[in-house]
Amino acid sequence: MRVAAVQFAAGEDVAANLATCLRMIDAAAAEGASIIVLPEFCNHLSWYPDRETAHRRACTLDGEFLKAVAERAAGHGAYVKLNVTMAREDGRTTITSLLYGPDGSLLGQADKLTLMGAEGDHMDPGTERGPVIDTPVGRIGIYACMEGVTADVCRDLTLRGAQLLLNSLNSFATDEASLHIPVRAAENKVWVIAANKVGPLLPEALTPAIAERLGVPPEQVHGAGESQIVAPDGTVVARGPRTGEAVVVADIDLSLADVKTRPDGTDILAMRRPELYRPIASPPVERTAAPGADECRVAVVAGADPLPGVAEAAAAGAELIVLPELAFGEAGRAEVAGLLAEALAGTGAHAVTSVRDGDAHTGLVVSAEGEAGVQLQLHRTERLSWAARRGTGVEVFELPFGRLAVVVGDDSAVVETFRLAAIADADVVAVPRSAGEEWETSLGLPERAAENRLNVVSAWREGGLILDLTGDFTLWTPWEGPFTGRISHPIVTEAGPGVTAGVVHPAQAVNRFVSKNTDLVGGRAWRTLGSLTETAL
Repeated sequence: MRVAAVQFAAGEDVAANLATCLRMIDAAAAEGASIIVLPEFCNHLSWYPDRETAHRRACTLDGEFLKAVAERAAGHGAYVKLNVTMAREDGRTTITSLLYGPDGSLLGQADKLTLMGAEGDHMDPGTERGPVIDTPVGRIGIYACMEGVTADVCRDLTLRGAQLLLNSLNSFATDEASLHIPVRAAENKVWVIAANKVGPLLPEALTPAIAERLGVPPEQVHGAGESQIVAPDGTVVARGPRTGEAVVVADIDLSLADVKTRPDGTDILAMRRPELYRPIASPPVERTAAPGADECRVAVVAGADPLPGVAEAAAAGAELIVLPELAFGEAGRAEVAGLLAEALAGTGAHAVTSVRDGDAHTGLVVSAEGEAGVQLQLHRTERLSWAARRGTGVEVFELPFGRLAVVVGDDSAVVETFRLAAIADADVVAVPRSAGEEWETSLGLPERAAENRLNVVSAWREGGLILDLTGDFTLWTPWEGPFTGRISHPIVTEAGPGVTAGVVHPAQAVNRFVSKNTDLVGGRAWRTLGSLTETAL
């Protein structure tokens, strides 16, 4: 099946925008695409002076704009997904994704659940989860932009059977293309087609003032392009340019999205424990814990003989030292705690690894005084089939530098684990693990830090990652350094064998506002996430 993501600019002239949409649908159909995805806000720029204007310029289901798109879909016998603002009969103005079928019928619509920044000034969030649309070509889920910056909405669509996720974007953030788009495919083992805007995203006359308020250079408030088609393993099979109109086309095999197993044979959906995820689908609670330290010195110790590295890192001033899982082989819990305590003697450092503790894979936090915390692996996998006894939740340990959570082994491949750590107000997460699948390192861990505002320190036998939260995060507040286009991506330090030192900033985990009124954790669409807690898949 051939599919397409099309990218283009849209302005304030609704008629001109419609003409562009129809022209780009024609261009994609000429390439043989049977599924065509358009960007977000196809009918008008996302910026409005007031609510009345936003409502007046919005589409209606029986209006000219959407009727023309439906007719063009029917003319080409193609599925067309787009996103527009919608004037609802109850007076609301929603940001709505729509999928039209090859006969021009409306197959499904989904109001955007999580709004970004100023969108919330004049538009209304959705109140119900979007549908999974069963079509002759496969099961399709639809979403838009900010809904893909965190894992929840795409996870919900996957759990309800989606094989193909269609994402419409209106974003100037370059980490959409480098991180948020492809990780949604890999973590759910589904196909993703994502279409982003290019060109100005704000009215030309207002751009300098709005950009100043955002803390972004005016020339960078343009759509970031790089529309893409991503395979279930996270491979980007086709990508558009950073600027300029484009039709991005690829031939895909949707049946690949039916294979949900990791290399060890573990099913990524069946391994989940929905009974643990109820906090994600519950009303957010304000953080009461004080912020962590402004700075924490950390180290990753990888390789075959960890003790000299632990002693070296502790002597050099590391406050948190993370080792791979089972770093001491078959040694038991008490023995490992004793060895680490001896290596940490005379320092205030804490070290984290895991051990085989009977029938449990257990994460250990150890200080010079001995065992300081225990976290059992939460999810069972075929790789460590002996680990039948599992933890009952994510523990958070109060340490001198802040609140520490430990994600043990293959728990790091489960998106909900880190979400629970964020909801429990962790500042830093230590992840002793194996190397896992390639996407887990290149996309998964950075995304867990980005979408949850967590500092992450991870180690496996061959190396590790130190993921540090930058203070340059919240749009609508002054940007401390040059704006690079990346908004939520953590600062990455890659570790090799031996000792790799770095720094994280626990206090930054308190700030979860990516933009005005847009809280990555507290602003989750919790009312629509019941599928995350349902036992039956």
